[in-house]
Amino acid sequence: MPEQFETPEELLPHRDPFLFLDELIEADEEHTVAKRVFTEDHFFFKGHFPDYPVVPGVILVETLAQCGGAGLVQTGILPHGAFFVLASIENAKFRNQVRPNDCAIIEVHNLRVSKVMVRQKGTITINGDVAAEASWMCIVNSKQERI
Repeated sequence: MPEQFETPEELLPHRDPFLFLDELIEADEEHTVAKRVFTEDHFFFKGHFPDYPVVPGVILVETLAQCGGAGLVQTGILPHGAFFVLASIENAKFRNQVRPNDCAIIEVHNLRVSKVMVRQKGTITINGDVAAEASWMCIVNSKQERI
């Protein structure tokens, strides 16, 4: 019987229009794989760019981080309700454009995880071609604390 994954809404505090995961495909202590279809009605396509819409690089990095966070909660490494924010982004590279209706496969690897810090790296592929890759660090805390 296939493993049952929670929905991104059950795993993350993000909501539309800033939730960029459709579903988890795999998740364990070492990595997470998720899927996202960037449909043509996404808010950012109206201005980036009207005549040639492309998913902004910052959205792709956010998508990677959301995938990593969802996987950590799904596997129980971090508890439900954990609040994590990006603290640094390293080695971000954008190799191919992501266009409306592209199906992105997001794969994230955990490099280091503690109760207060998460370090991960990941890639987004479209039809098997790498579109984006990066590594990043998130700080984990309660919603009430300022970082």
